[in-house]
Amino acid sequence: MISENYIKIYEKSFRENWDLPALTDYSTKKTITYAQFARDIARIHIFFKQCGIKQGDKVALIGKNNVNWVTIFMATVTYGAVIVPILAEFNPQDAQHIINHSEAVILFASDRVAEPLEMENMHNIRAIISLDTMKPIAEKDGEKVSAALRNLTRRFKNAYPNGFDRNSISYPDVPNDRLIEINYTSGTTGFSKGVMLTANNLAGNVVYGIKSKLHFRGSRCLSFLPLAHAYGCAFDMLTPLAVGTHITLLGKIPSPKILVAAMNEVKPDLVICVPLVLEKIYRKMIQPMLAKNVMRWALAIPLLDSKIYTQIRNKLIAAFGGNFSEVIVGGAPLNAEVEDFLRRIKFPFTVGYGMTECGPLISHTFWSDFVPHSSGRELKGIMKIRIDSPEPANIPGEILVKGENVMMGYYKNEEATAAVLDADGWLHTGDMGIVADDGTVTIRGRYKTMILTANGQNIYPEEIEAKLNNMPFVAESLVVERSGKLVALVYPDYDMMDSVGITTDQLPASMEQIRKELNALVAPYEQISKIQLIANEFEKTPKRSIKRYLYAN
Repeated sequence: MISENYIKIYEKSFRENWDLPALTDYSTKKTITYAQFARDIARIHIFFKQCGIKQGDKVALIGKNNVNWVTIFMATVTYGAVIVPILAEFNPQDAQHIINHSEAVILFASDRVAEPLEMENMHNIRAIISLDTMKPIAEKDGEKVSAALRNLTRRFKNAYPNGFDRNSISYPDVPNDRLIEINYTSGTTGFSKGVMLTANNLAGNVVYGIKSKLHFRGSRCLSFLPLAHAYGCAFDMLTPLAVGTHITLLGKIPSPKILVAAMNEVKPDLVICVPLVLEKIYRKMIQPMLAKNVMRWALAIPLLDSKIYTQIRNKLIAAFGGNFSEVIVGGAPLNAEVEDFLRRIKFPFTVGYGMTECGPLISHTFWSDFVPHSSGRELKGIMKIRIDSPEPANIPGEILVKGENVMMGYYKNEEATAAVLDADGWLHTGDMGIVADDGTVTIRGRYKTMILTANGQNIYPEEIEAKLNNMPFVAESLVVERSGKLVALVYPDYDMMDSVGITTDQLPASMEQIRKELNALVAPYEQISKIQLIANEFEKTPKRSIKRYLYAN
C-alpha cells in the first residue's frame, strides 16, 4: 500500500499552492487559481450533500476537456464518491450502457453529448447537469437537483460565514484501498469492461510522478489527450494538480497545426503524447524533406549530416514549445522507423508502457537512460514485471505485472476478472514481450493477435504493420491470416496520392510494388502474399485503436 493518502495529497497541494494558477481554458484564456479551484470543489461538495449523494455513490462524467470537467472529477473523488469518466467519443448507445452498468446516480455531460441521451433509459440517473453551463438539463420527477443548484451560493456562504480560505480545505479520510474510479475500456474485443481503480492505484501513479519530478510546483502543462483516458488523466491532470502545476486545457482536436501553436504559447515543461502525434509530424513534415535528392546527398557526407540533424532536432524542439525536459510517448507502440530517426537526431523522448487496468503506468525511463525499442523499466518499488517464458530475456512470453497500480478487477464481471488476475495477484496483460535483468521491458505484440505459422514461427502482425505504414500511399493497415497466408489490408493515403498524381486505377500496381519492398524488409516467414485495399478507414474504438476483431475473418 502507498504510504501517502491519495485524497490528502490534494488537500495539502491546494493549500500550499493557493495563489498559483491552476487551470486555464486555452480557447477563452480564462484562468482560475488553486484558491478558486478549491472553492469550486467545496461548492460541489455542498451540492452533493444537498442531493443526498453518499460516499461510494457513482458519478458519471462525459464531455470534452474543460475546467468544469476537471472540477467535477476532483470534487467527486475528494468527496469520497466514485467517478465514472466516459470518453466523449463513445456513441450514445455505448455511453448509455456504461452509465447504466456503472449504476451512476448523477450525470455531468456537455450539451452536445447529452442531447442524444435518453433520460428514461438511464435507470439510476436522477439528474443530468450541463458541463457547459453547470445548470440542470433534466431531472426525474420528485428530484430537487435544480433547487440545490439554485440555492448553492447561499448555502456556500452559510457554510463558510467567514469566507473560504486555504484552512477551509478539509477532505474526508478515504482509505487508499477504497474504490474511487471506474474507467471503461474502449472495446477492442467488442465490449467495454469497467476497470475498478482504488485510491491506492491512482496514488501509485501520482506518487511516482511526484518523486520523478515529471511535474513540479509552478511548471506548465498543456493537456490535449482525453482526460477520460487513464494516461492523460494521470499525467496531464492528477500529477500536475498534486504539485502545483499550471494546466492549460486545449479542449479541441489536437491537429499538428493547432498543437504547435498551443505548444509555442504555453511552453510546457513536460509533453505527454501518443505515438500518432509524433508519427504524423514525421510523415507529413520530416519524411518528405529527407526524401529530396539534395537532402539524401547532404546526409551522406560526414560532419554535414550531424549539422542537418541538429537543425531538424532544434526545429522539432521548437515545435513542442522549446521548454520541455522530455516527451513521454505512451498509449500505443511507437513506429520503429520514427523512433530510430528521433534517436538519430537526439530528440529528448522516451516511451512508457501502461494500460487502463494499472491506472495506467507499468514502466517508464527518463529519456537519457531509455533503451532503444523498449518501453522503459518497471517502476521500482511500485510495479513488478514477469514474463511467462522459459527465457524471459530472450524468448517472448505474455507480460505479467503486479504491484500498487494493479486494479481491483472489472466491475460486476467476475469471469473477466478471473481471466486476467490470477490467485497470486499477477495481472495477465495480453501483451507479448521480453524483460531484461534491470526490468527493462520490450513489447513484441498482443498475445491474441500473434499468428502461429505451420512451422512453429510466431508472427507479430503489429511489427509488419509498422513497416507497411511507413510506405508511400499507406494511411493505415492490418495484417491478417487468410488460408494460411498473410494478407495486408490497407486503407490508402488519398492525400498523398493526390499530391503526386496517382489515380485510383494506378493504385493496385503501386501497392504491388510496395508489397515487394515490404517483403524485402521482413523475415521469410513474414512475407505478405497480397495487399487488399479497403474503401473506408478501419473502424476504431473511442481511443482510436483499430477494432481488429471486425477484420479477423
